[in-house]
Amino acid sequence: MEAYMVVDFDPVMFNIPLPFTDLVLPIRWYAMSYIVGLLLAWQYCMRLAAKPPNLVTPRQIDDFLLWATLGVIVGARLGIVLFYKPSFYLANPLEILKVWKGGMSFHGGLVGVVIAMLVFARRHRIPFLGLTDIVCAAAPIGLFLGRVANFINGELWGRPATVPWAMIFPHAPDNLPRHPSQLYEAALEGVVLFLVLAILVLGPPKALRRPGLTTGVFLAGYALGRGFVETLREPDSHIGLLSFGTTWGQWLTLPMLLGGAYLVWRALRREPVTA
Repeated sequence: MEAYMVVDFDPVMFNIPLPFTDLVLPIRWYAMSYIVGLLLAWQYCMRLAAKPPNLVTPRQIDDFLLWATLGVIVGARLGIVLFYKPSFYLANPLEILKVWKGGMSFHGGLVGVVIAMLVFARRHRIPFLGLTDIVCAAAPIGLFLGRVANFINGELWGRPATVPWAMIFPHAPDNLPRHPSQLYEAALEGVVLFLVLAILVLGPPKALRRPGLTTGVFLAGYALGRGFVETLREPDSHIGLLSFGTTWGQWLTLPMLLGGAYLVWRALRREPVTA
């Protein structure tokens, strides 16, 4: 019988003792992925904002960090509530506040950040697409770290598989080897998408001079990567497979694919910004 890796890591990265008590504050891998992801993305965005066409300044990016943090966390949590488990949270509204139990949605986080960017851009009178381009170029950093944290937590596992790199997830309802779909997503949504966007914004294409192009490539690229991995990822147990063997995650990414394609088409039709 072939031996498979068992994914059974401690979800707590380390504990911080609380002074004058016997209690400790657990710092979880998942929380750390959000913190580190936001900080690294912030630094990368500052670097991009300093480059032409300077539609957004580094100071404005610095000010936007708090807005982005609130948009990601609030949106990601409400995404789980509204998109995935509305009946459960309607019956147990206090559970919405218990974020330490897990449950964050990328699509909800995306909506939260978009709303934050809309309000921030309007308030500071900066081009909305100029801001979204910079933020989207850095977004794969957080996606990569988040998917690695999902893997460490042994959650969002893949479908049963016989490939040599299949793994056993103890929290799954069986003991079958499965696709490590979290790592597939980390590679596609994180590493590959980041490199593609980096080539566009830092290389000869100078994508930031075409407002909306980087945003469109990010949206379409994420949708393609997520849509593919969904064919190898175990569907949510309370939703299952939908029509034609599709998943709810694929349906949620469809608007991203269409919107991203439109933004790319629109950006390429317009003259690049030279300021």
